[in-house]
Amino acid sequence: MITIKDVAKHAGVSVTTTSYALNDKGKISAATRKRVQESAEELNYHPNAHARILKKRKSHTVGVFISDFAGSFYEDILAGIHDAVRKTDYELIVCPESQKIRKILVQRQVDGAIIFNWNITDDILIKLAATDFPIVVLDRNLKGDYLFPILVDNKKGVKEVFYHLYNQGARRIIFLAGSPDAFDNKERKSAFIAEAKKNGLSIDVYDGYFLEEYGYQVGLQIIASNHLPDAVFCANDQMAIGFIRAMEEKKLRAPEDMAVVGFDDILIARYMQPTLSTVRASRFQWGASAASQLIEFLENGTPFQRTRIPSQLIVRESSVMKKNLPDT
Repeated sequence: MITIKDVAKHAGVSVTTTSYALNDKGKISAATRKRVQESAEELNYHPNAHARILKKRKSHTVGVFISDFAGSFYEDILAGIHDAVRKTDYELIVCPESQKIRKILVQRQVDGAIIFNWNITDDILIKLAATDFPIVVLDRNLKGDYLFPILVDNKKGVKEVFYHLYNQGARRIIFLAGSPDAFDNKERKSAFIAEAKKNGLSIDVYDGYFLEEYGYQVGLQIIASNHLPDAVFCANDQMAIGFIRAMEEKKLRAPEDMAVVGFDDILIARYMQPTLSTVRASRFQWGASAASQLIEFLENGTPFQRTRIPSQLIVRESSVMKKNLPDT
């Protein structure tokens, strides 16, 4: 196997000069740099990446550890991460498998990590995060010197949903909660209940999971009770879609029989019938911010900006309670 010593000998320079030339560093002449590079090419020399990582203790790789790849929700986050990483010299690995995740993190096979996976416990992340191994979390509000949460502004969007429904006359409102351990679910649930209490309302809450099938099953259950609410707010769009499917199956319509609002603004929300009112927070921006800030910290020690990704209610057909709106 050709080594850097062989290249140095072929070019007639020292190993140090050869290293500078191949890594585009050091104060050496352009002619010398060119001669070394031509020698490396002629000898078909390729640097040993693994050895370089061991020596520098840097892999120039960012790890993304995510719960799932399915659906536009995760796709948009990953697209934002990829867009930020491709503008740098860093590489990207994405891993959804819990056993592999633990190995990669513990062995620090990447320079930094972006976490959106509740299978990785808080105590592991707190223990691993360090100045030379920063960790960005997208699904929990952890505090630590080298743990950086980048989160959605759930409260703003939820508040907008509540008053959108309340100001149209909705008084009996149901909240369909998602996965109980999910940080976003907890924030959305508590914020909605808090706004209801401020206005003297008691909200019925159904706890479940961020799945279309769950929204569908709860929808059937609520319809069977023969005591329909004025409106239903779902902690994500998938549940809202399932709920509307149950309504359609039972010959009910949104918003005429019940207004329905989701959260996330996935692509299908704007094309389904009726079009789905929902809360939008740019998942692309979320992923891009996580990756760009992580790399800036790794390269330059740039402090993280602990800001929230803005959220905004997008009003569409499923929640406009026309019978309760004033004439215009």
